[in-house]
Amino acid sequence: MTRIAPLAPNEAGPLTRLVYRFAGRQFGAVPEPLAVLAHHRKLLLASSGHEMAVQKASTVLPGNVRDIAVYRVAWKVGCSWCVDFGAMLMRLDGLDVDRLQHIGEYDTSPLYSEDERAAIAYADAMTANPVEVTDEQVADLERRFGKAGVVELTYQISLENQRSRMNSALGIVDQGFSSDACRVPWADRAEAGREAGRR
Repeated sequence: MTRIAPLAPNEAGPLTRLVYRFAGRQFGAVPEPLAVLAHHRKLLLASSGHEMAVQKASTVLPGNVRDIAVYRVAWKVGCSWCVDFGAMLMRLDGLDVDRLQHIGEYDTSPLYSEDERAAIAYADAMTANPVEVTDEQVADLERRFGKAGVVELTYQISLENQRSRMNSALGIVDQGFSSDACRVPWADRAEAGREAGRR
C-alpha cells in the first residue's frame, strides 16, 4: 500500500482523467506513481510532459545501453516499481530480460557487453552517495558514445535516481507490469464491478 493513496478517477478532474486514459492505453494500466502524483495536478502535467520530451529526445545512445543503466539505478536504489516497469519496457523493446537476473554480477557476466558494463559502472558511480564518478570514467564513456551520448546517459541516470527515490519514499512498489498483472486499487474495483455485471 502506498503511503499516499492513488487519486481515483472519480476524484480527479477532466485533465487528470485524460492523462489516466492515455497512460492506460499506452501501458495497459495507469502507473501507480502517476496516480499518486495526480494529487498535485500541476506537477502531474509537468512530469508527464517532461517524461514524453525526454523519451523523444533520447536518441543518441543505443537503447540497450540506456535501458540497462536506468534499470541498474532502480535495482541499486531498491525501487521495485521501477525494476518492474523497466523490465516490461525492455521486454516490449525486444531486449533480453532474462539476463536482468544477473545484473548483480554484470562486471563478470558474459551477458553484458563492454559498452553496457561501462554504462552500468557509471550508473553505480552516479548513484553512490557521495557521487564517485571519475574523469577517466567520463573520458572512456565519451570515447564510446560521444559527448552527446555521455550527456544523455547522465541525464537518464539522474532522472531514474529521481523516480526511484520518489517512488521508494512514497511506498510505491512493483505493480505487476513485468508479469502483465498490473493494477491500481480502483482498477481492481472496476474489474470486480464489470465481472459482477456480467453475471
